[in-house]
Amino acid sequence: MAPTGSRQCSDGYVRKPRDSGGGKVDDRRMDMDDDACYRAFQMRDARFDGRIFCGVKSTGIYCRPICPARTPKRENMTFHRSAAAAQEAGFRPCLRCRPETSPDLGSWRGTSNTVSRALALIEAGALDAGDVDGLAERLGVGERQLRRLFRQHVGASPIAVAQTRRVLLAKQLIHETRMPMAEVALAAGFGSVRRFNETFQQLFDRPPAKLRRLGGAEIAAGEGGAVSIQLPYRPPYDWQAMIAFLTARAIPGVESVQAGRYARTLVVGEARGVVMIEPGEGATLRATLRFPKVQAWPAVLARVRRVFDLAADPAAIAAHLSEDPDLAPMVAARPGLRAPGAWDGFELAVRAVLGQQITVHAARMLAGKIAAAHGAPLEDEAANALGLTRFFPTPSQLALADVETLAMPRARGRALVGLAATAAADPDLFGPRKSLDEAVAALRALPGVGEWTAQYIAMRALREPDAFPSADIGLMRALETPDGRRPTAAELLARAERWRPWRAYAASHLWAADPKNPSDAKHAKAA
Repeated sequence: MAPTGSRQCSDGYVRKPRDSGGGKVDDRRMDMDDDACYRAFQMRDARFDGRIFCGVKSTGIYCRPICPARTPKRENMTFHRSAAAAQEAGFRPCLRCRPETSPDLGSWRGTSNTVSRALALIEAGALDAGDVDGLAERLGVGERQLRRLFRQHVGASPIAVAQTRRVLLAKQLIHETRMPMAEVALAAGFGSVRRFNETFQQLFDRPPAKLRRLGGAEIAAGEGGAVSIQLPYRPPYDWQAMIAFLTARAIPGVESVQAGRYARTLVVGEARGVVMIEPGEGATLRATLRFPKVQAWPAVLARVRRVFDLAADPAAIAAHLSEDPDLAPMVAARPGLRAPGAWDGFELAVRAVLGQQITVHAARMLAGKIAAAHGAPLEDEAANALGLTRFFPTPSQLALADVETLAMPRARGRALVGLAATAAADPDLFGPRKSLDEAVAALRALPGVGEWTAQYIAMRALREPDAFPSADIGLMRALETPDGRRPTAAELLARAERWRPWRAYAASHLWAADPKNPSDAKHAKAA
């Protein structure tokens, strides 16, 4: 039974009316009724791009709110909270507004952390070789409960989400690259070219090759060709803050920042290659991949989205954090600030151990020496010209290191080698857990990892939006009163309760407002 004042929406969910009247829609609310959704499409309101999709019953397609096509009649439209929900309902992606290029907003974050963690695992390929039972077990819930949560918060099943991601990535590669169709199928995660062709024939009533405009020679990624695609985000986006953060921590030989473009070497499973990121057209970042093994592309792109925090909804986060009078001016000054992620949990943990009690610069130089001594070399002239010469060592490689040869105190060296051995024995060591508390507890059990480091890893590598390293001196400094008093770690933690579920973003704003340059601070934040 729907609550009083609510209505049943076309995707089967009850949403409370949030319209304030007069045709104005509150863009910070996700719980909209169908009439409010329809007005968003009538106005082609870009604020809702990535938040809602409409299925058109007369044509069988689904669209974004900004679709240039004429808005259908109200009775012909159904509304869905995700592309997966629309596709599972039997609609196919629109060829004009291209739903695969809409922002992939994490609108469910803060509503269901279990769903958020499950989506991260799906994006990393958890359902490519596994099933929903295994996914649910990793998250500590039952299969039926996981399916129910997905229906409630995403509007589609976990399998439908995985399938939709494959279809939309393939469609984007078809439109934006000249890759041969066989490589598109593999790069999008399809198990076979036959399955790829059948899926597109069923969805679009034509083979995938017919979706590509004529012109231009095909480029085989397997032959070493670099392929670029656009990754959308919800503006605003503070690119300068993001690139400054990464520049200060770039590992020599592994990472490089030149002319506002970030590049690095990357190991994903058995695949090795180079990824380059720079601002794209409109509200996008352009990712250029040089990975001969195209099957690794979905996982690589998932990491790009994670590191550059492309799924964040800055309006929703800013509205919540601005309720704190001290945070409000910080948020207003940097409305597009994101919480940077990490390329690899093990790499971040190593850097955290290396950076304890030394500066950011010293930590990154030490990480460069570790990579030079134990990482595999990169044989790629184009990448070498950018200063990229090494891959960061894998856990198995670093576990074999001689503690006596590491340029650090022996106790820290032993902790580093022990950390590598533990990570080598457990490939899921830095994967999502049932809860933030469980993740922090598991991380604290690792050699050389304390509470601050565990929270920092959870924030950047596990992408826990509510992780919060309350003992950080930079956070305390940012809230220093005019008379020079700083909050204690306990006081800061208590105050941060009002910032839930976005404490990681509050930390990013506080660090940005820290009166001292973080590169000069001798603290574990050097990670």
